[in-house]
Amino acid sequence: MLIIGELINGMYANIGKAIKERAKAEIQKCALEQIESGADALDINCGPASKQPLIDMPWLVESVQEVTDKPLCLDSSKPQVIEVGLEAARNKTIINSVTADPEKLDVIIPLAKKYNSQLIGITISKKGIPQNKDQRLELAAAIVASCAEKDFPVDNLFLDPIVLPVNVAQAQLKDILESIRDFKIISEPSPKTTLGLSNVSQGTNVRSLINRTFLTMAIAYGLDSAILDPKDKELMDALITAELILNKHIYCDSYLDAYKKK
Repeated sequence: MLIIGELINGMYANIGKAIKERAKAEIQKCALEQIESGADALDINCGPASKQPLIDMPWLVESVQEVTDKPLCLDSSKPQVIEVGLEAARNKTIINSVTADPEKLDVIIPLAKKYNSQLIGITISKKGIPQNKDQRLELAAAIVASCAEKDFPVDNLFLDPIVLPVNVAQAQLKDILESIRDFKIISEPSPKTTLGLSNVSQGTNVRSLINRTFLTMAIAYGLDSAILDPKDKELMDALITAELILNKHIYCDSYLDAYKKK
């Protein structure tokens, strides 16, 4: 599966400080540590405290791609911030993200086409967060339909069912898992799926355990990608083992090391 490292985000104190002080070495260190831990791509987010995201986003992009050619997942709710990041990017890109609102889709999908970027569509709208699987499926179908209308390749689309914290929305988590499976039958070819894993454990006391348990279950439901902390070794070991059990890797006694070295 595609592992997107979540740690270059201004909401984290060390990254927020590095952005403010233009401490490029700190950003690059974070990028390389995530890649060494198994990240296939890197999420890039200025964070909510950024006072100049139109300047901070391209600076982050340029800093990271000085040390890696891994894909960059440009994370912002503001189309202008996404576009300046895309303009600065030489690496492959993923736009994170667009909601199911037509006015948002009409702006972001053409951007993704213009810059040959992949796209994450989140199953949320201006009406709020869906409360059940059927509502998630309806919003996902609207995103897929808009991509088809605009000639954006659906196999470049990731759908995100919006993971909610277990301590406030426990009853919804089974629906979220089933949505991952059901998104696959919306179209042919099928859209891919992703999720922001850390949301499931937000505000709990055993975050790593909840994260890795939910991730292994989501993989069994067909998850293609996740935005997560690749430096969490137990989480990464659980991910690799889940895919092994699903026959996506060949078993050997040192399969963990073999996977990490591939």
